Amino acid sequence: MADAVKRFFSSPRFAVAGASNDPRKFGYKILAWYHQHSLPVTPINPRADKINLSSTEYQAVASPSALQEPENTSLSLVTPPPVSLEVLKDAHSVGIRAVWLQPGTYDNAVLDYARKNFEAAIGGEGGAGSEGWCVLVDGERGLESAGRAWTAQKL
Repeated sequence: MADAVKRFFSSPRFAVAGASNDPRKFGYKILAWYHQHSLPVTPINPRADKINLSSTEYQAVASPSALQEPENTSLSLVTPPPVSLEVLKDAHSVGIRAVWLQPGTYDNAVLDYARKNFEAAIGGEGGAGSEGWCVLVDGERGLESAGRAWTAQKL
């Protein structure tokens, strides 16, 4: 999985499917993590045109196929398993190569699809947290493994 994490963080761009305007939701927290680590990130939410963090407003897109450079984007998912599978199919169709399935976003079918269709698929058991691989817990080590310097930003 270490190679998959390194590949994921080697991308020049990132996106968060399931991004949310609600600070209590993980879709907000994951987007905020990318923002706080100064990474270029695009929120994906089919029902919101914009996602507002306390200090920044991000223009959202409706799906992976609406990303500007999907082939250069790694995708984090914060969606329920049935939605995750559809998002993964769309992501695969536009050339996304690396995905990160946050805890709670997958079932066996989702994990199987991701592992068969992407160069790097992070998800399932493992990582430093008790619930599996999570950007909030394992992301900084992943950035370091990819040789990516970052500067912390405030929300």
